[in-house]
Amino acid sequence: MSNNLIVGFSGNTTRPSSTRRFVETVTEALAKRVGLGHIVLDVVELGLSLLSARSVADLDPHARRLVETIIDAEALVIGSPTYKGSYTGLFKHVIDLLAPADLRGKPVLLTATGGGDRHSLMVEHQLRPLFAFFEAFVTPTAIYASSRDFAEGVPSPSVTARVDQAINEASLLLQHRSLRTVEAAE
Repeated sequence: MSNNLIVGFSGNTTRPSSTRRFVETVTEALAKRVGLGHIVLDVVELGLSLLSARSVADLDPHARRLVETIIDAEALVIGSPTYKGSYTGLFKHVIDLLAPADLRGKPVLLTATGGGDRHSLMVEHQLRPLFAFFEAFVTPTAIYASSRDFAEGVPSPSVTARVDQAINEASLLLQHRSLRTVEAAE
């Protein structure tokens, strides 16, 4: 069951977070483009029950509702800060709680942030295979941005161009998904 939301999920473990701000920007732009509501969540919001959870059922009711919001989203904008060439451990723990079919066919736009160019392939080598496992429809364009790609919180023109391209791709995936849903209902 869909909640008609574009859901941003950030793997940041601290606040304030440039990763969360970037995910918020991309999520809001995608939601505006396709005429849907949006919400942005992060690992911090899941609280302490996440630490000992081995399944979604082990989470406290608040955290369980947040994970269900991710599962029920029309599309996801995923983001993680890059630590030692990969996503954060708690981000992966959240994803590990999902059943393999939970994200099947869901449009997903990938983002990541990091301190420098050494981490730029993280989206391709870490995030893309993770969401391929779930059979999600990941946009061909992913966005990695380093701290030098932002001036006073505003993304550079090259990052903005990649965001626009990824949003166009996600919009097409959402249109296709809506058409399949209508055809299945007929």
